[in-house]
Amino acid sequence: MSLFGRKRKPQEPTCAMVVVAAGSSQRMGQDKMFLELEGQPVLAHTLLAMERNHRVSQVVVVTREDLVGAVGNLCRDMGLQKVTTVVRGGATRVESARLGTMEVSQEAKLIGIHDGARPFVSGAVMERVVDQAAQTGAAAPAIPVQDTIKVAVNGVVEHTPDRATLFAVQTPQVFDADLIRGALAKALQDNAPLTDDCSAVERLGMPVTLVEGDRSSIKLTTPAELAVAQGILEGWNQ
Repeated sequence: MSLFGRKRKPQEPTCAMVVVAAGSSQRMGQDKMFLELEGQPVLAHTLLAMERNHRVSQVVVVTREDLVGAVGNLCRDMGLQKVTTVVRGGATRVESARLGTMEVSQEAKLIGIHDGARPFVSGAVMERVVDQAAQTGAAAPAIPVQDTIKVAVNGVVEHTPDRATLFAVQTPQVFDADLIRGALAKALQDNAPLTDDCSAVERLGMPVTLVEGDRSSIKLTTPAELAVAQGILEGWNQ
């Protein structure tokens, strides 16, 4: 068969990734980004996952003002080629994400936003969420909720939602670049109290598609979760 008769494989979509590591770590009791897992800071594990992933073209790290220098040194010491900028975050998640997206290359068609304290994102999840965002404009990994959830007011149950419709959303959440920049700017303008980036897009009436997440991709917020993270790493190394 002639080479000229073969169809070229479509180019796989990539995204620029904003890694948000600007929280106060109040629930952890100490700065979780620099807590060590197997001799490396939590943030180092997260950034290495992005560095090694072929779906990530650029990384922008958003951190607290007092950690900008330390994070920059960490990136240099690790020889991370994809990290182009370490920028100071804002007072809220929305502001930090917005500041990060403004540092992303204007050539990027997709922007992902990922929690710095979520170090175990897999290549399979990255492929699913980037591919879906390239098709629909907004996507996030999620896992079905296993517990029964109660909606209560002042300690009294009002109703029990159908568990089959409930999902715990993870990161990275990936979007059309113009869409997420505009959505975050609008949320910031409205002072909207959002806890994830999909919510900024949802409040504009735009749909967000969920893809299969990974239960190992935990977010480290408490000391107990740090112990779980150590167990995950030990399982990977066996």
